Amino acid sequence: MITVLRRAGIDAVAVATPLAGLQSDATYVASLARSVDGPVVLAGHDYGGAVITASAAANVVGLVYVAALAPAEGETSVGLLEPQALEALWPVVVSRGVEAILRRDRYRDLVAGDLPLEDALTAAATQRPVLANALGEAAPAPTWGRLPSWFVVARRDRLVAPERQRAMAVRAGGEVVELDASHNVPRSKPDDVAEVIARAAG
Repeated sequence: MITVLRRAGIDAVAVATPLAGLQSDATYVASLARSVDGPVVLAGHDYGGAVITASAAANVVGLVYVAALAPAEGETSVGLLEPQALEALWPVVVSRGVEAILRRDRYRDLVAGDLPLEDALTAAATQRPVLANALGEAAPAPTWGRLPSWFVVARRDRLVAPERQRAMAVRAGGEVVELDASHNVPRSKPDDVAEVIARAAG
């Protein structure tokens, strides 16, 4: 997807969010946005949507939610996930606290049903863990309240229900594009997702 965007003349960067806490992650992303000399469009997938919702930087001009969470003030990421997703979270105690990832045996069913088996297994093995506290942290006032937004709704998403994605888009006043894809729509439909991001950047 980055390659597609760069071919379109968009200087796209994939940010390695720390996944340590909603507000701290949002502060990190906002600081990177402020380092850019010019307008910035933030795109987020999954929990990344909650992060861009909380990222306040003066030069951010638009938000793109890709099968993502777009919490209102006071909502938590964990409160927006489907029950089967919560049941599949696997807690691991590490030096920085309790991290959560999806159980690998549930990953394809919940996240990557439209990917080839080997690709889904690789994605499951390389998923980045998030501190459990980050998923339970209440969101601040949302940036979608004052910025234009675009929502890519994945119709076959089993992690964030398509109905919930649509409802979040409606309350944000966002433009909606629906794709027949799983939660892992950035991998299964990269060109379509890139097209939405390019539209927002344009």
